[in-house]
Amino acid sequence: MEAQQLSYTAKLNLLLASYEIHYQNLRSLHWNVKGNNFFELHLKYEEIYTRTQIIIDEVAERILTLGTTPLSRFSDYLEHSLIPENELISDGRKGMNYILNAQNSLLQIERMILNQASENNDEGTCALMSDLVREKEKTNWMFAAWLG
Repeated sequence: MEAQQLSYTAKLNLLLASYEIHYQNLRSLHWNVKGNNFFELHLKYEEIYTRTQIIIDEVAERILTLGTTPLSRFSDYLEHSLIPENELISDGRKGMNYILNAQNSLLQIERMILNQASENNDEGTCALMSDLVREKEKTNWMFAAWLG
């Protein structure tokens, strides 16, 4: 089923699964980066995966607040994520390109959830998605600037 056709609570689980795979991809980038930008990117990747871990918890708790059960098995994350597992990436530019593309995918889901939650007068979900959209728009601008 396409993401567009899912209820927004099902989309929250899709978002959760996508963030979980993204989180692990970020950990891999952090561990495996090499090259001239090693120190800069090693720290940046850690900052991003630490923030992602917080977002994962917020999304899962929102799912629970809405009376639904969050996905919690890695096999479910792999099955439902819109973001695939990465092959090993050690090149900094490839890593930043991955992050920018992954964040654009997450941003699409967050905007869909925001629209549907708004239609359902779900202020809590709207607030969470609005914050995530605003944050991602800013970081995407910064990552695109870094890539030149």
